[in-house]
Amino acid sequence: MKHLPAKESRRSTVLNRHFAPIIAAIIGAAALTWGLIAAYSVQGTGYDDMMSGLPSFLSWLRWVLGDISEVAFYKHELASLGLLLGGALGCWASRHAYAWQGFSIAYGSGLWPWLVTSSLLGLLLSNALWGWTLSADTWQPTFVAFVSLPAAMILHFGGGWKITINAAILGTILVTPACLLIVNYVCLPLGLPVVIGNVLGMAAGSVLAFLLCQSFPILVTPRKAIAQHCSAPDKSQHYGIAWTLRRVLADFSEAPFYGNEWASLGLLAGVLLAYAMNPLGPAYGSELLLPIIGAQALTSLLGVVLWRQQWRTRGWYPTYVPLVSVVPAAVLTHGGSATVILLSALLGALIAPPLAYFIAQRLPKYVHPFVGNVLSMAISTLLIVPVIGILITD
Repeated sequence: MKHLPAKESRRSTVLNRHFAPIIAAIIGAAALTWGLIAAYSVQGTGYDDMMSGLPSFLSWLRWVLGDISEVAFYKHELASLGLLLGGALGCWASRHAYAWQGFSIAYGSGLWPWLVTSSLLGLLLSNALWGWTLSADTWQPTFVAFVSLPAAMILHFGGGWKITINAAILGTILVTPACLLIVNYVCLPLGLPVVIGNVLGMAAGSVLAFLLCQSFPILVTPRKAIAQHCSAPDKSQHYGIAWTLRRVLADFSEAPFYGNEWASLGLLAGVLLAYAMNPLGPAYGSELLLPIIGAQALTSLLGVVLWRQQWRTRGWYPTYVPLVSVVPAAVLTHGGSATVILLSALLGALIAPPLAYFIAQRLPKYVHPFVGNVLSMAISTLLIVPVIGILITD
């Protein structure tokens, strides 16, 4: 057998380590695409069609696919596929086409392949373990592992199969049941928006997981020092109109830890295509998708403009927080009127980002700062959505 020189051998090992998750993601995307085509060819595309079809395999497949875009309140397989394909394009651009990569995906960490692999594995495990809670007339937060602990652990501790698998398992056994308990036994009985239960469960399960990793380092060792966010400000950046619009677009994919324009374009293109095919498909069949997207864009725009100086000095700021919490919760609760859109967007932009940053800065160093973001989502939604209800009835 011909032996490679040491330098070439190391290079081959690095390539294998980085591209194995990409290959897995491509195979997974191909399987999901096949399932998507099969689902569309056999049954209707509406949200109620999917729910009434549970627990059939095709409806279950659509549910799992929809979980990938659930964090944006879109819940549709086309939006999910668009997010994954856009994320893959953003990852490729970050490696090979720097000039048009946009905001570097996954905060320039180079960990997107591991991140998406762990998130998808956590999603599949969560649905496999907790899918029994679903029925034709009940919604359950099976999506939460995809946008919380697995990705946060990859960014916090680094890549590799050990951390990738352990992160997915911890997300499945800690985050998902925490969300199920809070949603079903706190939010629903009290009539609170379920997003509050989702994000509180993410926070509780994630804190417990990071405590376990702190107490039992073998879960995540060997580890590498990884930047939490792209925290170093770019002094050459001009924070003008073009940057502002790009930042607003990138905020749409910030919740799954992508923060990239290509990923966001894929997400939005997918959900708008789904809406064109059947307005009762995305956004839980509410027909409120367009008001939700409009309010999301507005709250991000207001946040980016209001907190521009924070972006300048810190390099990153959580202006995406109300986009995936306060705003869609308000629209789904109170309707898509201009008043609801304006109030939720403005109040969310004013309160949620600085609260998220305040909490994140006071967390222990062994806890990823996204916990502060999800706690801000819970507090802001709990405060703002009822206030909007009072204001629009006066």
